[in-house]
Amino acid sequence: MSECLSLAIHDAVAELRLSRPAMLNRFDALAHKEFIAALAEVRRDLASIRVLVISADGKVFSAGGDLDEILEAHNRAEIRDQMASDARLVFDRLVDLPIPVIAAVQGAAIGLGATIATLADITVAWRLAKFADTHVNVGIVAGDGGIISWSQSIGLNRAKRYLLTGDMITGEQAFAFGLVTDLVDNAEDVLPYARALAGRIKALSAAGVNGTKRTFAEITRSRASQAFEIGLALEMQSLASPDIPATLAQLRSKSAR
Repeated sequence: MSECLSLAIHDAVAELRLSRPAMLNRFDALAHKEFIAALAEVRRDLASIRVLVISADGKVFSAGGDLDEILEAHNRAEIRDQMASDARLVFDRLVDLPIPVIAAVQGAAIGLGATIATLADITVAWRLAKFADTHVNVGIVAGDGGIISWSQSIGLNRAKRYLLTGDMITGEQAFAFGLVTDLVDNAEDVLPYARALAGRIKALSAAGVNGTKRTFAEITRSRASQAFEIGLALEMQSLASPDIPATLAQLRSKSAR
């Protein structure tokens, strides 16, 4: 158990669980560090792990980035450099993990939370969960992988529609669009459903499943080669924009009402 998440391995299934519900499971610098470390730990133990399930405590899967850290990054280039490095590691370690990843989304998945959920190979969601990539609402570029994960799931034009506005969609809409693969009626049923899918997958041939996963990952890698690095560079550039402090102040004012 760490500060931001827990990692447990039982009967060939690893469960990585975001565990700061009071903070809406936000991805601040510490959460990035621990998430990256947990994925590295899973990779080191692949001999005993067949499937990874990512879930979260509380009513929110993840509210995405931390506004205070965004302001700090605006002011300091070294923080932007670290953010870019962390974003690259999260994306790379998720995509390159040679076992299936199942996301269990019981509540809102926003920003990086949505990216992680939609980079998973299988995404199980509550029908009333919320999905949104709200980078543009904060005044920054959606460069940490959302453009890749959304466009490969729902198509380029529809991804543009939602990433250029930051509009939210429900789990039910996400399922209809193809962003979500499996839909459940109740939030409390999401994790059991994901676990059941993990159980079915681990009963199959590891060679067949893992080779199929790795082949799909090459498609994601191909898409990423076209846009990920430029998107990440533009995101860091946008963090330094003079508009950022006013945009964040406006967001804080709205949330305080």
